Amino acid sequence: MKGKVYLVGAGPGDPDLLTVRALQLLKSADAVLYDDLVSTEILKLVSPAARLHNVGKRCGAKRVSQKEINFLMTTMGESGLTVVRLKSGDPLIFGRGGEEIEALREANIECEIVPGVTAALGAAAAVQIPLTHRHVSHALVFLTGHAADDSEHAGWKQLVASGATFVIYMPGQNYAELAAQLMSAGLREETPCAVVSAATIPNQKVALSVLRELSGVRHFPTPGLLLVGEVVGFARRFGGGEGLQAPGLQAIPSQTRRVGAEGDFA
Repeated sequence: MKGKVYLVGAGPGDPDLLTVRALQLLKSADAVLYDDLVSTEILKLVSPAARLHNVGKRCGAKRVSQKEINFLMTTMGESGLTVVRLKSGDPLIFGRGGEEIEALREANIECEIVPGVTAALGAAAAVQIPLTHRHVSHALVFLTGHAADDSEHAGWKQLVASGATFVIYMPGQNYAELAAQLMSAGLREETPCAVVSAATIPNQKVALSVLRELSGVRHFPTPGLLLVGEVVGFARRFGGGEGLQAPGLQAIPSQTRRVGAEGDFA
């Protein structure tokens, strides 16, 4: 009898943000194939009887190819094992979940998706940024640094015109180029933005700025996210200072302070 593979979201890092379903599966799985970004605290919740396989990569350095991961999943599934493919964040948001679903279907292995708190939601909650706001932003766009760097991206200017909040996963190191692309698409220079590193875990760092000064923000260790939009003006205040504020909302107290190249919050 064939087993079953679960594509499970581990969330942004804090084990308290795991779903109940995810925790149940970690305690009952025969094997867990996990990414590098899955925290040690979450791995401690895995059943001692389960086989652990690190199949992740960091900064583009592949330890195990996607083809090998697919092979491991299908082989274990065909052997009758209960397999958890554990991914940071949510398995269907920039997690190659679609490729793994296809591989499992081709092998006729049953699979189930267990969603997780994606990094964007974890970062926004940690810094208290409302990703949408009825007076400021009615749309939300998730993209990677590669997509944001493409000035010919279809509908890019239309997205900017909509007043959407942008969450850029894997923004890379070239903030200046990213900022230039966003401004050329129509975002104003004073658009608030935030860089959030290691969201929801103890070494979390946050830098707040505006788009024209983004190039001066110090780079933090990966994983990181870049949040851009007027809603970033509502970020929780980590210290003194006047802070940023979304235009047209003077009745709402400022909730964030602006930092320059040396400023960050731990």
